[in-house]
Amino acid sequence: MKGFVIGVLVGVALVAGGIYYYFVSGMAPAAVADPPMMMERKMANRSLDAHIEKANIPAPPIQPSEDNYVAGAKIYMNDCAGCHGLPNQPPPEIAGNFFPDATLMFKGKGVTDDPPQESYWKIKNGIRLTGMPTFKGILDDTQTWQMALFVANADKLPDSAKKLLVPEPTTGGAAPIMPPAKGTASKK
Repeated sequence: MKGFVIGVLVGVALVAGGIYYYFVSGMAPAAVADPPMMMERKMANRSLDAHIEKANIPAPPIQPSEDNYVAGAKIYMNDCAGCHGLPNQPPPEIAGNFFPDATLMFKGKGVTDDPPQESYWKIKNGIRLTGMPTFKGILDDTQTWQMALFVANADKLPDSAKKLLVPEPTTGGAAPIMPPAKGTASKK
């Protein structure tokens, strides 16, 4: 029995050492273009889903309304469009340079199939190792809910919000000027 226990401990130590070596030797993927590790996406998504579920975020304290969508559109233009794109526009060049790729809010379903509480959590907390920053301390609670409602309803926005979602005009054939990158929202 003693030999079996020692064998198990040596086996565990070898596996742990092998995993440690895999990471510290540079063999583990680190660049955005590297292929993901086995089960990396699945484990990351499960962890994210568990965090959001554990947070038990209540229903939005504000209602979907034209005013809230317009406020969300203004925040989106300032802080999100540079990575997540605009309606009827090509994806921003940077969007495909994340791992995983930045979600395009106006291509396909975006996050319109997610409840606003999930988007609220992601906006407020950010998502590790994805490029999605936290807006805690940048957006107040009302602004965070306005953004969550905005992205959850991106497929059914009123015209007043849609007309705010246009790139600035270009000059002399240059590429469209995208809004400032993340983290530039003004506080109320």
